[in-house]
This record gives sequence, structure tokens and C-alpha cells, in this order.
Amino acid sequence: MIKTAEFIMSNSDVSKCPKDTLPEYAFIGRSNVGKSSLINMLTDHKNLAKTSGRPGKTQLINHFLINKNWFLVDLPGYGYARVSKSSKKKFQRFITDYFEERQQLVLAFVLVDIRHEAQKIDLEFMEYMGEKGIPFCIIFTKADKLKPKAIERNVAAYMQELLLTWEETPKYFVTSSSSAVGRDEVLNEIDKTNQQMNALNKN
Repeated sequence: MIKTAEFIMSNSDVSKCPKDTLPEYAFIGRSNVGKSSLINMLTDHKNLAKTSGRPGKTQLINHFLINKNWFLVDLPGYGYARVSKSSKKKFQRFITDYFEERQQLVLAFVLVDIRHEAQKIDLEFMEYMGEKGIPFCIIFTKADKLKPKAIERNVAAYMQELLLTWEETPKYFVTSSSSAVGRDEVLNEIDKTNQQMNALNKN
């Protein structure tokens, strides 16, 4: 349950991220996957994350403080064609810096458009996460655009694709920003992880 959500800062330098030791949950995906809409749906704030008809709008690391006890981190989308090569390189650099240097990161959510078959860029990004040992879940977005049977079929096909290179598939959630499908499941996962961390810290 999210009671408060406030924007704290944006930057492109990991060393300038908040110094708090609060756990962080990062959201990332290909540009145009519906990330800003998902974040607004999860937090129940219409304009917390800036949505735009132009993909590739998020070009900084954005920190939002949730319930005063954890950070939701909105990261730039990867692989958007209209961004210049030099910009793309710069984004990729601070995305990887964030994942490799940010010790407060507890879990990442990699967003994937449920309407499409597995894209090379997403699979490569998940592979990178696996190689670096960064825990992540998959969030399938835009479920309202498909019928239930098609959702099942697409998710099953995606998992089959992952099993070609993974021993086991990551946990996944099916969501829709317009109908709030999957909201409770994603927030419960974060809540459960926070509770586990609190328990560990007490021992």
C-alpha cells in the first residue's frame, strides 16, 4: 500500500544519488514500454513520473521516496532509435554504473511489452543482469491490449525463450496501467522483500 510518494532528485551521476541506506527498487525497460504510466499507476499519482507521447523522455536517474521507507528508481529506457548515438552511450553508461555501483539496489523490475515476442535487446539486458548477479523480476506491461488467452500464450512463449539460456525463469508480473491489473502483486513483492530485509537486519 502506497500512502506517500514524493520526487526527491534526478541526476546522471550515480555518486550523487541519495546517501540514504533505504532499499531501492529500480524500474527499467525499452523506451515506449509504458514505464512512466506503470509508475504512476503503482503509486496512484497521475503525474509522478512524466509520461510523454515521445519515447525516451526519461533521460536521468529519478528517485522517488515511497512511504518514507524505500525508493522507487525510474531509470532511462534503453535502445530508443531516435536518441543520438552519443546520448545513447551516455545513458547506457550511467545505467550500468547505477546497477554495478549502487549498493542500496535490492531488486530491479525489467519491463516488457506483452504484445510483442521476446526482443533481442531485452534478452541481452536480462543476460547482463544475470551475469552481474543483479536480482530482477519481469513486468509485462499493456495487458489490457490483449485477450486473456493471448496473454497466457505470449507469457508462455516468453518463458520458453528465456529457458533457452536460463536454468530457471525469473518471477514475472502481468500489468495494465489503465486498469491497475498487477498493482497489488508488484507492491506485495516489494513489501515482502522489505520485510525480509528488515528481518535480516535485525539478526
